[in-house]
Amino acid sequence: MRTGRGILSVAAGLLLVALASVGYILPPAFDPPPLKADVALQSLPPQPPAELRPVAKVSDFRQEEISVRAEGQTLHGTVRFPVKPGRYPAMVFVSGSGNGSRTEFTPQAEFLSRSGVVTLAFDKRTVGYNFRDRDFSLLADDALRMVEYLRTRSDVDPVRVGVWGVSEGGWVVPIAAAKSASVGFVVLVSSPNVSPLRQVAWALNEQLLRLRAPVGVRDLLTRAMGAVGFDFLRYDAQPALDRIEQPVLAFYGTTDPSIPFVESTDALLRGMKAAGNDRYTIRFMAEGDHAMRVRGGDFTAGYLDTLANWILGLPATARPTAHVAGATPVQRFQAADVPAAPWYAGGTMLGLTICLAAVGYVAGPVAAMVVRLRGRHHIPELNARLWPPIRRRLAKMVWTGLGLLLSVVAFIMLLVLFSINQAGAWPAVLAGWLVVRVLAVLMLIQEVTAVAAVVSGLREGMRPSRWQHVAIAGVLGGTGLLLVAAAYYGLFSFPW
Repeated sequence: MRTGRGILSVAAGLLLVALASVGYILPPAFDPPPLKADVALQSLPPQPPAELRPVAKVSDFRQEEISVRAEGQTLHGTVRFPVKPGRYPAMVFVSGSGNGSRTEFTPQAEFLSRSGVVTLAFDKRTVGYNFRDRDFSLLADDALRMVEYLRTRSDVDPVRVGVWGVSEGGWVVPIAAAKSASVGFVVLVSSPNVSPLRQVAWALNEQLLRLRAPVGVRDLLTRAMGAVGFDFLRYDAQPALDRIEQPVLAFYGTTDPSIPFVESTDALLRGMKAAGNDRYTIRFMAEGDHAMRVRGGDFTAGYLDTLANWILGLPATARPTAHVAGATPVQRFQAADVPAAPWYAGGTMLGLTICLAAVGYVAGPVAAMVVRLRGRHHIPELNARLWPPIRRRLAKMVWTGLGLLLSVVAFIMLLVLFSINQAGAWPAVLAGWLVVRVLAVLMLIQEVTAVAAVVSGLREGMRPSRWQHVAIAGVLGGTGLLLVAAAYYGLFSFPW
């Protein structure tokens, strides 16, 4: 007796409602509230003209390659220094996340070296730094070794050697400054000053808003972030900020989609107050992005001149006429924390779920192939008649499940790509999200209809063999696990 389409539709609908409710009932929930505008930042004075004064060329420069022994490996760097004899201020560049090649600092280093600042850019370490494990204190020690090297040079004024950090370097540089009085000054560019997890979650929400992505996309990604167990993501930057006593210059771009610049500024101000440090300068640069460039092109107007004038003018420039100045920053949402996933949704359980589903998807087709190879003369006549349509359904489910997993991975890669270049991206994001959700619903329908086909076969007298049991249990069980995982990550939730 076959199950009617009406019953199957009701069963699929009820299961869809049940799975959709999982996304609302189970934690973690992430819904960052709007950030109340800071009145003090809504009426900032313009930058003082002296900061924006074009910097004159002092000398041509030369460069040399150096190697410095650090913990676990040797670090390689490039020093650029004015040809004209003298003792100059000096600065070490500390990179952001990623491989941290010294070549990314070439334009800034050359500009500063012509202006009378010795610069050192070095390749980030590869030992003890990777996607999962990041020791900011170890990176700070690397920067301090470079500081000590510069202090030994005859063309460097040892009391005016500073450290410059961008993005992730904004967690590293304060540690170095708090550790050693050898650091003469600090420059922070797009420094998050909140935990890495809060910064990434804020950047993710901001990027998705700019891409016009549905709310469900944010839920998918933030739940995945909550399952990640990387310790460095919950690093607290405030204690190091509270101990900075050196002069500080901080830059933020008003179009930066990666940093919650208003809350980052608040954290820096709290740190300066806690340290009793009134030698700080915070500048908001109009149209500046994460790298202080305008849409990835030229540096934002005034950035290089402000940087050079401040360094060359120390110690006088350490106490500006206006601590905070520049363009008006607008941060729409708070940098809310992403709650850690419960035990049943952590990274270990997710990996186990995918592995079990994969085992089921492999065992199912293998068992079905064994049944076919054994031939009809080894299979009861009734089973031989009822098995082929069930086998075909199981095969379709395997392909749909694999397609869903691959589409989710491809969709996340698409989001990463478009977060860098957002031009015309939102239709592709909507189309990708549609594909992911259609595949999830299709997998649900296939599960219901396959279960109904198996039940109908059993009612008609089918007696599955051991291998047929393996095929049925493997594919239906694997798909069931994927359905539950998809429900947790919001692939069945509403609204869109």
